[in-house]
Amino acid sequence: MFDLLEKNISKYIDLSADEFQQFTEPFKLQNVKKKEMLLREGEYCRFEGFVIKGCFKVYFLSEDGFEQTLYFAVEDWWVTDLNSLINEIPTVLNIEALEESEVLVISKSEKEKLYEKMPAVEKLFRMMNQQSSISLQKRIFSSLHKTADKRYLEFIDKYPHLEQRLTQQQVASYLGITHEFLSKIRKKITLGNR
Repeated sequence: MFDLLEKNISKYIDLSADEFQQFTEPFKLQNVKKKEMLLREGEYCRFEGFVIKGCFKVYFLSEDGFEQTLYFAVEDWWVTDLNSLINEIPTVLNIEALEESEVLVISKSEKEKLYEKMPAVEKLFRMMNQQSSISLQKRIFSSLHKTADKRYLEFIDKYPHLEQRLTQQQVASYLGITHEFLSKIRKKITLGNR
């Protein structure tokens, strides 16, 4: 159950077998059914989760009711709302399972205890947050400076297996366009490849 988590954190820190067992003790396995919400707008986020199976979308609803997807979390990805978790404020995000999913969750208080017992864990989460910030910065830059066509090509290049797990509507929501416009982009790309 913890093999994927061990592989994930080994990109950042080295833990002995005993340290890794101590690290994983506070994590709880949560099974989440397709379309079930892991977090709803207005709730307080009290966890960080590591996806070991399945797919989640993290999104918010704009004032006009348009769904805007921030990111998808699949196997080997972390999922949470850091703003709500750290600042202890109600979330504006929704986290929904798009497939039958399994996620290992750790509470903020349990993570804080790990920081005290294992300084390497604080380093781990600091490094992961830095990588997350870099990814977010790249996504914002792409949204502001690239055409929808280029953003779509970038998406399928960066996440080649993810698109097959998503609906056209979900991909369009991530790109910030309508699914009709995404259809036109796909058609143009297909015609261009002939």
